[in-house]
Amino acid sequence: MAGNTPRVGVLALQGDVREHLAVLRGLGADAQPVRRAEELAAVEGLVLPGGESSVIDKLARAFGLFDPIRAAIADGMPMYGTCAGLILLADRIDGAITGQQTFGGIDARVARNVFGSQTASFETELEVPVLGDPPVHAVFIRAPAVVEWGPDAAPLATLADGRVVAIEQGALLGTAFHPESTGETRFHRRFLDHVAARRGIHAPAL
Repeated sequence: MAGNTPRVGVLALQGDVREHLAVLRGLGADAQPVRRAEELAAVEGLVLPGGESSVIDKLARAFGLFDPIRAAIADGMPMYGTCAGLILLADRIDGAITGQQTFGGIDARVARNVFGSQTASFETELEVPVLGDPPVHAVFIRAPAVVEWGPDAAPLATLADGRVVAIEQGALLGTAFHPESTGETRFHRRFLDHVAARRGIHAPAL
């Protein structure tokens, strides 16, 4: 870590890792892929990318990362999960396969694949008050949705039918969609703000 440059990681076991690394680096962060516990220990925040939540869960255990990630969450490390990453940050899952676990941390229940198969993918404009204008152009691909949340979790965005598709609890942030694929950077900026806040400094000028 050099000066105020945040050193963050992207869990690089499966999913759209390169896209997240590109966004974070474009925002001035020192962003690195994380595949081992020692790499996790070297970063100040972690992005959990989209992909297949059950596969990422199994690989995290196989690579010895499952318990270190849970410990990092308990210790207050900021994390941002997109799509499968949102599922992995939720305490409870609807539609989990047998034996599937999550890292947890957000007091919420998330339902997998609520919008159908890949052919049912869609795009929409989302109002996200904490990000201000303009609306977020959101892409949903085999996406989950938050169906229940506790008092410490704050919904950030909902679809017209009321389903919650972005949520935050403390330094943990999750979206059901893929900002990294549309050029939307404000959620990653918010994640980096959490990293800066945990260090007790002002966010670097990005």
